Amino acid sequence: MRIRRQLPISPWLFAAPGLLVTGAFVLYPFVSTLVNSFTDRRTLLPGHFVGLANFRELLDDDMFWTGLRNSTLYIAGVVPALVVLPLLLALLVQKNIPGITFFRSAFYTPVVASIVVVGLIWVWLLDERGLVNSVLETAGIGRIGFLSDQWLLLLSAMAVTVWKGLGYYMIIYLAALAHVPRELHEAAAVDGAGPVRRFFSVTVPAVRSTMVLVAALSSVAAFKVFSEVYLMAGPAGGPAGEDTTLVMLVQRTGTGLTGRVGYASALSVVVFVVTVALMLLVLRADRREES
Repeated sequence: MRIRRQLPISPWLFAAPGLLVTGAFVLYPFVSTLVNSFTDRRTLLPGHFVGLANFRELLDDDMFWTGLRNSTLYIAGVVPALVVLPLLLALLVQKNIPGITFFRSAFYTPVVASIVVVGLIWVWLLDERGLVNSVLETAGIGRIGFLSDQWLLLLSAMAVTVWKGLGYYMIIYLAALAHVPRELHEAAAVDGAGPVRRFFSVTVPAVRSTMVLVAALSSVAAFKVFSEVYLMAGPAGGPAGEDTTLVMLVQRTGTGLTGRVGYASALSVVVFVVTVALMLLVLRADRREES
């Protein structure tokens, strides 16, 4: 009887450490951010309830619209590349030939590298006196302001994100391609289908669910981008702050001794809502195509 009474509690005892960590570092910060978004709290002041004042202020904040624009453009520039390029890369390294393990490891190396190190390397490469501009000047093209022009800086940050994420999504595609029946490719080859036709008629339909997963993951990551743009554009967010993203605006607004925690929390809530909306749109598009 004593053992039977303890059995229902045992699963909760095993789950307790994970539940405590989740509650302390996920649920509590989320609820705290939601509550603070309706207050005028600052770093050293508790704040008072102000209702929807922070959200109304967002509509009149030019920097908010700038950050929303840049985060949206980041999705448009990064997600298609991270859906297609890793799939092509996975097809290249899928075959078991001598030395292919080295290339798989080389393609995956940027994933495990620190984003700070990666960002600094690219800054050194794209700086006015960096390696890329030195080569361009030697070739007679002239120096290009990769880190001083508003749009070139944003495109450069996108390139860093794509370069760093290729290996991660390549591994996901490799796992999906391993479950594609070889008989389908053989049957298509017998019917006279070439490599390109087999890719669109066999490979893409077989890994379509994985492509949806990659699109959802990369969309969320692109919308919440911070490190790449911060390292390349600086804390100010590029020239006149025109390359600021929403997460950079949250960090800039809510930190420091005079940080507006309430307003930054409202920004964070907007980021959360848009992120959830992106995932729902991707899943809905996938279901609509299936039907």
